Amino acid sequence: MPEIQVLPKDIAELIAAGEVIERPASVLKELTENAIDAGATRITAELKRGGVLYLRVTDDGCGIAPDQVQTAFLRHATSKIREKDDLESIFTLGFRGEALASVCAVSRTELMTRQKGAPLGVRYAIEGGEEQEPEQIGCPEGTTIIVRDLFYNVPVRAGFLKKDAAEGNACAAVFQKIAMSHPEISFRLIRENKTEFCTPGDGKLYSAVYAIFGKDFARDLLPVQYTEDTAGGDGITVTGYAVKPLYAKQNRAFQFFFVNGRAVRSMTCTAALEEAYRNLVMTGKYPACVLQIRISPRTVDVNMHPTKAEVRFSDEKRMFSAVYFAVLNALSQNGLVYDFRLPGQTGAAARPKTDWYAPVPEKDSNTPAAPLPVHQPEPPVPDVTVQMVSTAEEAVGKKPASSVQQPLPAAPAAILPKETISGPNPMPAPVSAPKAVQPAAPSPAPAPKIIPTQQETAAFPHLMAAVKQQEERSAPQPKPAEPALEATVQQRQLPIRVVGELFSNYVLAESGEQMVIIDKHAAHERILFERFRSRQCKDRQILLQPVSLLLPMDQCAALQEQAAMLEQVGFTFDFEDAPIVKLTGIPMSCEGLDFDEMLPRLAKHCLLEMQQPEAHLLDDYFHDLACKAAIRAGDRNTAEELQVLANRVWEDDAIRHCPHGRPVMFILSKYQLEKQFKRIQN
Repeated sequence: MPEIQVLPKDIAELIAAGEVIERPASVLKELTENAIDAGATRITAELKRGGVLYLRVTDDGCGIAPDQVQTAFLRHATSKIREKDDLESIFTLGFRGEALASVCAVSRTELMTRQKGAPLGVRYAIEGGEEQEPEQIGCPEGTTIIVRDLFYNVPVRAGFLKKDAAEGNACAAVFQKIAMSHPEISFRLIRENKTEFCTPGDGKLYSAVYAIFGKDFARDLLPVQYTEDTAGGDGITVTGYAVKPLYAKQNRAFQFFFVNGRAVRSMTCTAALEEAYRNLVMTGKYPACVLQIRISPRTVDVNMHPTKAEVRFSDEKRMFSAVYFAVLNALSQNGLVYDFRLPGQTGAAARPKTDWYAPVPEKDSNTPAAPLPVHQPEPPVPDVTVQMVSTAEEAVGKKPASSVQQPLPAAPAAILPKETISGPNPMPAPVSAPKAVQPAAPSPAPAPKIIPTQQETAAFPHLMAAVKQQEERSAPQPKPAEPALEATVQQRQLPIRVVGELFSNYVLAESGEQMVIIDKHAAHERILFERFRSRQCKDRQILLQPVSLLLPMDQCAALQEQAAMLEQVGFTFDFEDAPIVKLTGIPMSCEGLDFDEMLPRLAKHCLLEMQQPEAHLLDDYFHDLACKAAIRAGDRNTAEELQVLANRVWEDDAIRHCPHGRPVMFILSKYQLEKQFKRIQN
């Protein structure tokens, strides 16, 4: 056996550095986290050639004492923990004491630091583990660390680095996550002598997201606020933003989770997020979010990964529930009504850019913009022309099946309120007249402006300070607008009136000063799906001639076990001749469908649901059933039917996406329409 010996110090440090420093992004992460732990309020990172040639991190933190500079570069030297019990209450980002030792082992590192109030700072340089004597210099308060020629002494590791652009993108991604995790700190990233982004450091997460990803991404976000309190004080708080389902992304790159201020990867949080968006996003799309999670350090392990990028929770189910309900509440409380964006439009009031549109000359930047006209909606005139609805249920535009008993003409129960009486001959429900809208209260008059005279200024100097404060308050502040919903609750309290139908599929309606466009197939599909999924389908139709089918024993048993639940959906069965099953009743919306094809699939999904209840496979079947049973494009519907459908969609926040994830409704404001016709110029 070969002789066992202790490795030399330089070789051991190179091996240890490989566990922490993989690429320039690793260096940037470690140095930035140290700057945050030092109490910095401004952090600047500068990269050249992707950070391989030159990487500098500057902060205005507390600095390092001159007699501790050399100690800071020793392995396992840290100021964050003192004993093993401190590992159970870690709030700092760094705590292992490996970052600086690992960085200087594979690069040429230079440090300049000065404590607050100290007359001089300290410069310290170390190359590949070989240090130079510290020297006093003049430098700003805080710490600046410059890393040059990364992996110059480890050519094997340098050979695995990617192109400079790819390494720079990796550094930018790391810096973006850290900037969003601490919105109270101003972060600036400089790449190849150009500022890529700069966050304001005002403590608002939305401001940081806006500065990093721009207004197009920030405007599609919904606020998330959720708190789970417990008796022991180990509650979970989830705050941040989640994207509207229509604007889901092509991949999971825009899912950001921060646990106690640390950017992490968590399969539990990802699964909870995507479960909250179930049946809201299209296939192949993924929701985006920026969520900050606060949890007791005793219930999370941040020391399980070499780069602290992954965490482990003591109660994974509890964390799943917290993220799931936080996002679900945000989606259900904010309406999800989408603004109709015109071609080339990047904002709610942006000018469209199309071939047929003649561009308007840009105004001089020195000329103040004219104030936009304020439109005050007039009280709507009550529309009581439609009093009774007497059309068939969801079977609109379908031929009756020969094996189904035909009911008397009934109100469309699928889109009537739940209070509608159901039975063999349901009575039509009248449409209530819209309520009059009270005019909005006038806004308060502005405060009078203070204009002191020269005599008053000389006698009362404090008046000049008052004038200065007044001017500062009245001056416009350049800050991003908070994410707002296109249709507020107050706007949706106005009645909706159908004015027509376009292409035999899109319902055109108006409400106040908004034009509403509804996809009738997508809307009806979602209505049926919600009824099937909630087990509240009361419009059962008894078949004159039951449909008999021979099923495998396991599927027949599963169907029989789920019979009580399926009866709430509208399906009834006869199991006297099992395994021959007789279908005796169906939902009225399903008349005309192929029962010989429908019944085996229903039995199969019932069996799969029993085997994998967490997969919601029965809901997937109801999804397909609702799609087949819904009215389709090209079906002719009366004005009364379209009005009832529009009322249901307008009032029910659950009807915003079809089960495939496609939007149900768009809104085009009168202001946008008048801009297209050049009635408004700005």
